[in-house]
Amino acid sequence: MRKPLVAALTALAIAGIGAAPAVAAPAAKADTKADSKADTRAAAPTLQAVTLAGTVALSNCSGSVIRFPNSLDTDPALVLSNGHCLTSGFLDPGEVLTNQTSTRTFGLLNSSGTRVATLRASKLAYATMTDTDVSIYQLTSTYATIKSAYGISALTVQDTHPTAGTAITVASGYWKTLYNCNIDGFAYRLKEGDWTWKDSVRYTSACQTIGGTSGSPVIDQSTGKVVAVNNTGNEDGATCTENNPCEVSESGTVTVRKGINYAQEIYQIPACFTTGNQLNLSASACVLPKP
Repeated sequence: MRKPLVAALTALAIAGIGAAPAVAAPAAKADTKADSKADTRAAAPTLQAVTLAGTVALSNCSGSVIRFPNSLDTDPALVLSNGHCLTSGFLDPGEVLTNQTSTRTFGLLNSSGTRVATLRASKLAYATMTDTDVSIYQLTSTYATIKSAYGISALTVQDTHPTAGTAITVASGYWKTLYNCNIDGFAYRLKEGDWTWKDSVRYTSACQTIGGTSGSPVIDQSTGKVVAVNNTGNEDGATCTENNPCEVSESGTVTVRKGINYAQEIYQIPACFTTGNQLNLSASACVLPKP
């Protein structure tokens, strides 16, 4: 989570366009960080040009239209963002929301970042800030409808663990900005204020995301698949406080990395959705926190 958007906007006005951390907007807390200074591997011919197509802008954060490996074109589309980006504010540790009616809207972007449509949710399928920081909305539109009307395909979620060293792009629909860097490694536990997240993705220092980038898809540049969801970063060098997460090793060692930003893995999520993109937390392979 990050500083409020108003603070992020002030910082940008002073510093100019450039690096940016993550945060939620007006009402409460914020996102994470990300800037672009790609690793030398970013020039490799096998890497794809990631665009903003399929990303969305929320009222206070970023997100993306996603599908799972087994999703059908006729299924209702889903939007992925952070649990801390809900309009109702932050969730308590241990709190999990499922299948709640929602009419939240999302601005759908094309490859150049132009808003081409307003998508609407029918429900909040899942949200939590426990173990991970994720929200998944079900839309009133199917993938086929969105593709036919706007020529935009959903981003596919990778259902295997991400790999250190992977060249990635954090694509912010809120800021209409791409941040390029690499996966530096993984934090056994990432603690921020009252919240603890498991096996978090750590970026290399080139990804300096700002408020409003929370919820952005983290895209593998070689496959185009979403491997994580951007959510926070250590702003001031403080230890384990809000906007200053710390890493806790398996042995309990605490490490603070000022200026480094993080994302939450999502490879476990597909196993929790069944036919028709419906949530099934009772599925044998589903390990997401339950209410």
